[in-house]
Amino acid sequence: MKNNFRDAGLVIAIVALLISAIVMLIFMYELSLEAFCIFAPVLCVTGGFTAAKLISVTRKNFQYFARIDSEIDKMERVSMNYMPLGIAIVDSGSRLVWFNEDFSKRFTDEAVYGQSIEIITKLPLDKLLEKEGYYEIKYKNNYYKVYADTPGEEEAKDVYMLYFADITRIRALETEQRLAQPVVMIFVIDSYDELFGGSSESETAKITVQIDKLLEDFISGTNGILRKYNHERFWAVVEERYIRAMIDDKVKILDKARAIQVNDRISVTLSIGIGRNAKSIAESEEYAKQALDMALGRGGDQAAIKTDNGFEFYGGVSKGVERHTKVKTRIIASSLIEAIEQSSDVYIMGHRNSDLDAVGACVGLAGAIRRLGKNSYAVIDKQTTMALRLYDYIYEKEKGYLFTTPSEAKENFGENSLLIVTDTHNPDIVDVPELLERADKVVVIDHHRKMINHIDNAIIFHIEPYASSACEIVTELLQYLGDAGKISSVQAEALLAGIMLDTKNFTLRTGVRTFEAAAALRKLGADTVNVKALFANTVETYRQKSEIVASASVYRNCAIAAADKVLQDMRTAAPQAADDMLGVADVKAAFVIARTSADEIALNCRSLGAINVQLIAESLGGGGHQTMAGAQFRDTTVEDVTARLKEAIDKYYESLNS
Repeated sequence: MKNNFRDAGLVIAIVALLISAIVMLIFMYELSLEAFCIFAPVLCVTGGFTAAKLISVTRKNFQYFARIDSEIDKMERVSMNYMPLGIAIVDSGSRLVWFNEDFSKRFTDEAVYGQSIEIITKLPLDKLLEKEGYYEIKYKNNYYKVYADTPGEEEAKDVYMLYFADITRIRALETEQRLAQPVVMIFVIDSYDELFGGSSESETAKITVQIDKLLEDFISGTNGILRKYNHERFWAVVEERYIRAMIDDKVKILDKARAIQVNDRISVTLSIGIGRNAKSIAESEEYAKQALDMALGRGGDQAAIKTDNGFEFYGGVSKGVERHTKVKTRIIASSLIEAIEQSSDVYIMGHRNSDLDAVGACVGLAGAIRRLGKNSYAVIDKQTTMALRLYDYIYEKEKGYLFTTPSEAKENFGENSLLIVTDTHNPDIVDVPELLERADKVVVIDHHRKMINHIDNAIIFHIEPYASSACEIVTELLQYLGDAGKISSVQAEALLAGIMLDTKNFTLRTGVRTFEAAAALRKLGADTVNVKALFANTVETYRQKSEIVASASVYRNCAIAAADKVLQDMRTAAPQAADDMLGVADVKAAFVIARTSADEIALNCRSLGAINVQLIAESLGGGGHQTMAGAQFRDTTVEDVTARLKEAIDKYYESLNS
């Protein structure tokens, strides 16, 4: 104990005190003999008393630690001293009063009698004592489990024994086990049939060899295995360590795949599903399938990672590839007819604050289902819809027999009723959440990229992210419903209005199938002049839109405008203002932040394709498409949303440059 009780400071202090006293006496003797005779005795007595007091206090402390040491049985002390386990005894003040050799070797700098144990544990003694079991600490590069052993009834109450078990090797083994955990990956070539539909066999063989080599090179950098399941799908099993490396590398394999072109004009894209943190390979495969489904539902060209905590996404910077085959549409139409025939009645609703696309899809489906002989209703909230002009137009032309209010729908919805949700698959923003909660049979028809938070109990889940609008998907379904698909001209105009809204008059996200759908509606009697009239704005809406555009500023090629006043036509004016701002030179994306109620703010995002606004909106809790997206915020300010939007734009550019 003497070797560890460091009293060098005390010795120095006493020596310094004696030297100071001697120097002072000599100085005083030379200055004045009388003063020397007066102060010399006083100084000697004071200095002696001080030195004696310091020695006494030190001796008492030493005796205290010696007493604690003596209380430990000799045999126990010998056995504990040489145990291959760090042992320390501390008093109620957290001070070290005894420790063994193993502790001294592991904590050389802090193994000092009287030193606080908290310097090592970084935790107060009370914390160590209150928990049953142990705490894990890290000291330098080692890990320890710290156990506290309190004394019994017959033992001293002011000392506690702590055990420090070195678990560094265990932690290293656990880390290695996690890194060596097998992870299943599924690779799919997006839209394989459309990609190679017009290619010669030699061109197809050339491109598929490049894709095969790309994946083989990727796997060769790991200790995993790769198997080709069919012409468009691959399975791989790799260790977790390589998945982490792939993520750190920003999943560059997606960029490498995009560099491969078919006929020097169409880029190859991959969708990747990855299952991490699974308990078995079978569970990892199930995770990978779910992740791949999410990646494909979001438009492909991305990697989705499923863990037990949710999903992560990487990539997704390109547009969805349009499918030319309509086999899936025919199958969905057949399943939809079967679900309708097995139901007593059908209710169709869109998203909250429904627009022309949501209302048009509801009306088109309701009209077709009526022709199948079932009662069907488009559930529209007239107080909140942004397509009131379309609602009034249909109500006037067809006496409103297709419509029902949310309150009537909730009252009449039965156990055997079928619910169809269009233009959204997010349960949080459906127009009437109570219907979704009560429905046992749900069909989802949407064109937005699949979100993590989606309706998960649907008997039919039909999402086509390449489609321009929900109305386009409904129009395609009508063509496989036989005579039921021959809806009225007014209902066809409602569908055409939805397509024109989401394509901005056939300029954005418009594919071959979009024009085919428009042509089919024209055959059904849709009048483009009548549809154009549905887009007419009031003077007030036009004024609000102009004010929003005038307030815009440009940030990193993004036009940002904000409106903090709650106005009647704001829900209509804000998205239109975002569309108009895309016409400004050098503006690649437009964002309008508008207060739609006292506690709600809406973000409208638009682009021409150079910037993926979906990724920006998703980072803010929203979603949508590459060229059209949005998000909603509650209990915040327009200034705060603007700041968060700029941060999201910065992160988007950083992800592109990394």
